[in-house]
Amino acid sequence: MNEIAEAAGVTKPVLYQHFASKRELYLELLADVGGRLLEAIAKATASAAGPRDQVVNGLTAYFRFIAAEPNAFTVLFGGGGRRDAEFGEAVARVEQTIADAVASLIEADIDPEHRRLLALGIVGMAETTGRHWIAEGATGEPEHLAARLADLAWAGLRGIRRL
Repeated sequence: MNEIAEAAGVTKPVLYQHFASKRELYLELLADVGGRLLEAIAKATASAAGPRDQVVNGLTAYFRFIAAEPNAFTVLFGGGGRRDAEFGEAVARVEQTIADAVASLIEADIDPEHRRLLALGIVGMAETTGRHWIAEGATGEPEHLAARLADLAWAGLRGIRRL
């Protein structure tokens, strides 16, 4: 808490005026990072010319976020937060929110649950790749990584059919 207060330019008592506990602060941090990541993805996909560009732009925004804020991404998806039930629920809410946003972009003649399942798969694919990328030193350009994953996601989405 001392380090956080110092980084924020406040004293520890001032920090505790805003957050009753370390847990509350950590939960707020998870929500903030998740919200900023979702905002970056939403902004990128909104400016896309079509569905293929939505995939590319969304993944590019995701990996640019990781490149710009690897510690924030690690706090959200790479830390031990999931070992704690309350923190794990907070991370799951972030994943679900991003998946809901992705699901709304999937244009296929499928039912909503199928669409949501595909969106969760895309989110999981990006998250796992992001964790690996950070573990390997985050070398290379986020755009290059995004393009590779976009190729896979796009090819998969084009083959979707109603079961």
